[in-house]
Order: sequence, then C-alpha cells, then structure tokens
Amino acid sequence: MDFYPVAIERLIEEFAKLPGIGYKTAQRLTIHVLNLPGDQVREFAEALINAKGTIKYCSVCGNYTDTDPCAICRNPNRDKAVICVVEQPKDIIAMERIKEFNGMYHVLHGTISPMAGRGPEDIKLKELIRRVNGDLKEVIVATNPNIEGEATAMYISKILRPFGVKVTRIAHGIPMGGDLEYADEVTLAKALEGRTEL
Repeated sequence: MDFYPVAIERLIEEFAKLPGIGYKTAQRLTIHVLNLPGDQVREFAEALINAKGTIKYCSVCGNYTDTDPCAICRNPNRDKAVICVVEQPKDIIAMERIKEFNGMYHVLHGTISPMAGRGPEDIKLKELIRRVNGDLKEVIVATNPNIEGEATAMYISKILRPFGVKVTRIAHGIPMGGDLEYADEVTLAKALEGRTEL
C-alpha cells in the first residue's frame, strides 16, 4: 500500500500471517505496537526471541517445555497409568484448565489425514506405542471431533488393541468440527466424564 511506509506494511504482513489474524486486525496490532513505549516493544521482541530459543518439545510427551522432561512428566503426583492423547500442545492447556485430569499426556503433533497427505508415520504414534507398558491401564483419545480426529482415534484403538490396554474416547460434549482449544471448562469436563471405550 502506498499510504504506509515499507516498515509498517511489513509489520502488518507479519501480523497477518498469524492464525486468526486478518488484515484489519493486523493493522490494529501494528498501530498498537507503534504507539507503545520503546522499552515495551523491546520486551515484546525479546520475549518472542527468548521463547523461540528456549522452548522445545518434551522428550516423553511432546508438550512445550523449557526443561526436559516437562513439569507434567516430572510430577510424581500424576497418575502414570493413564495417558491422554491429544493432537497439539495447546490441547494440553485446554485439558489442564478443567482440573479434572491427573494423568499423563501424549501429543501426536497432528492427525491422520489422507487428503492432506499425512499418514500414521507422520505423527507421533511410534512414540505412543513405546510408552505402552504393563503399568498402563488406559489411553484416553482426546483428538478433535472431526473427520481427521475420528480417523486418528480409530487407528490408535486398532494399534493398541494387541497390547491389551483399555482405549477410551472422550465423549462428544464438544461439537463436531470444534477444537479443544476453544471449548469451555464445563464442556471439556463433561466430555472427559462421558468418554467411551473404542
């Protein structure tokens, strides 16, 4: 755009690359940042750079962490006999908000989606199988209730059946096509209570 200096237009373009941010919101964010005092802008930039440089994936569950293993995997009070399988690290945040689940997690980092060219080998299923041992009593599949999430849940049930571990699916208190990230605490709690065996 000719009415914005190049530096402003570039910042708008960068904000617009973020999920859920359209051009108008990117403009508002840019103007907000430009109106901040210089030290606040530097703190914001440093926080981004620091997070990108220090945050990694937990070697056990795949969650975001700055120490390995993550705080959840290190916690001796968590129930190690139950693993809740989620699609992304953000889904752990959603599950932890309800304060109803005290087990462990496993992040798949995606779902099976033949249309998108993602098969079982493209997500963290081998790592999940490695975690199955004699102490494990239940695997709760908490993938999103959409086509890819359902396909992934059924595949997990199939591959874990030979191990004799109970595989359950969270109940459908979450609307089809919805994401765990946007579900409220009551809906998530009800979905966890009403899970069914696959």
